[in-house]
Amino acid sequence: MQLNSQSPLSGKLVVWRAFVFQFLRDLVDAVRGKSHDYTSGSISRAITLLAIPMVLEMIMESVFTLVDVFFVSRLGAEQVAVVGITESMMTLVYAVAIGLSMAAAAMVSRRVGEKNPEQARSAALQSVYLAIAVSVPFFLVGFFFPHRILQIMGATPEMIALGSNYMRIMISGNLVVILLFVHNAVFRGAGDAALAMRALWLANGLNIILDPCLIFGLGPFPEWGLTGAAVATTTGRGIGVLFQLAVLFRGRGVIHFSLQDLAPQWNLMRRLFSLSLGGIFQWLIATSSWIALVRIVAEFGDEAVAGYTIGIRLIVFAILPAWGLSNAAATLVGQNLGARQPDRAERSVWLSAVYNMVFLGSVGVLFIIFAGPLLDFFEPTAAVRKHGTDCLTIISYANIMLALGLVVVQSFNGAGDTRTPTAVNLICYWVIQIPVAWLLAVGLDLGPQGVFIAVAIAESALAILGAYIFRIGRWKTREI
Repeated sequence: MQLNSQSPLSGKLVVWRAFVFQFLRDLVDAVRGKSHDYTSGSISRAITLLAIPMVLEMIMESVFTLVDVFFVSRLGAEQVAVVGITESMMTLVYAVAIGLSMAAAAMVSRRVGEKNPEQARSAALQSVYLAIAVSVPFFLVGFFFPHRILQIMGATPEMIALGSNYMRIMISGNLVVILLFVHNAVFRGAGDAALAMRALWLANGLNIILDPCLIFGLGPFPEWGLTGAAVATTTGRGIGVLFQLAVLFRGRGVIHFSLQDLAPQWNLMRRLFSLSLGGIFQWLIATSSWIALVRIVAEFGDEAVAGYTIGIRLIVFAILPAWGLSNAAATLVGQNLGARQPDRAERSVWLSAVYNMVFLGSVGVLFIIFAGPLLDFFEPTAAVRKHGTDCLTIISYANIMLALGLVVVQSFNGAGDTRTPTAVNLICYWVIQIPVAWLLAVGLDLGPQGVFIAVAIAESALAILGAYIFRIGRWKTREI
C-alpha cells in the first residue's frame, strides 16, 4: 500500500516521528546537563529534562540496592537479616539527610527562580555546614554501640557477632551519606540534575565493583564477608562526595563555591535548620515506622526478616526512579513559585503525578505477575521465598496510590512547606500503619502478611489525604 502525504496514517507517522526525535533531543540535553529555564515554555518538556537524569540517578541507586543484597544473600539468611536491621537504623540517617536536602533544594530552587544566584550559593554552602554538624551524634552512637543496637532490634547472638562491624561502619560513616544527599539536592534545586546523576552513578558504580571484591576476596582484595559490603558502600559514597566537592569548588554548575563564601552565615543557617526540621521530622516519622515494622516482622523469625528485606529491596528498586520524577516536580514547584507562577507550579505537579502513576502502576503489575521468579534470583530458602513474595505482591497492589503520594509530598517540600507532609506522615504511618500492622500480624494471627497489608493501606491513605490538602492550595503562598 502506498501512502500519500494527505492520508491519516501518514500524518500520524509524521507526528510520531517528530515526537521520537524531540524525545531523543531532550534525552541528550538532559544527560548532558544543558542549561534550561524551567519557569517558561512547555511544562512537559521541563519535566522531561529534569526527570530523565533524576530517574537515571535513582535507577543506579536501585541497581545498587539489589546488587548489594544479591551478594550478601550468598553469605546466608542471617547476614541478610543483619543488613535489613542495619538498613532500618540507617533510615534515621536517611531521614536527617533527606530533611536537610529538602531545605537545601527548596531554598536553592526558590532563589534560582528569583534569579538570585548569590543567595542560592549561600544557601547551598550553609546546608553543607549543617550536614557536617548533624553527622557527629550518629558517628558516636554507631561507633561505640553497634552491639547494643542490634540487641535492641531483636537480633540473635549469632547475628550480633556477624553484624556488629557492618553496623559500626555503616552508621559511623554516615557523613558521606548526608553530604551525598545534600550536595545532590543543591544540584537538583539549581536545575543541574545531570550533575547529581553523575555523582550518584560514580558512587554506586564503585560500590557495585567493590562489593564482590571485598565480600569474597576476589583477586588481591581481602575476604571480609559482611564487613566488606560496608567498606565497599562507604568507600564508593565517599568518592562520590569528593567528586561533588570538586564540581562545587571548580565552578562548573549553576552553584559554585569560592574561598570568599566559606564564612558561616548564622542567620541563614538558622533559617535552613528551621526549614529542615520539618523535613527531618517528616522522614523520621516515616522511616522510624519502618523500624517498628521490622520489629514486628522479627517476631516471626530470621527468615521472615530476610524475606521482608529482599521484598523491600525490590520495591525500592521501583520506588527510587519514581522518586526521581517526584524530585523533578519539587524543583519545578520551587523555581516557579520563585518566579511568581503558582498556577504553572500546580500544573507541573499534576502532570508529574500522571507520569509517575503510569510508571509505578506498570511496575506493580510486573511485580505481581513475576514475584516468585524475582525472589528466586536471590536463591532464598522456601520460607524466605514465601515471605518475600508475599511482601512484593501485596504492597504492589498500592503502587498507583504510592506514586501519587510520592509526587504530592515532594511538591509540598519543594514549596518549603515541610509541616503539612509531616502531619500527613504522622497520621498515615503511626496512627494507621503501625497499629493496623500489629493488629493484623499479631492480633489476627496473619503473620508477616498482616504487616504487608498495613503498608498498602497506609500508602493509599497518604495519597488520598495528601492530594486533598494539595488541592486546597495553601502551599502557594509559602515564603522561605
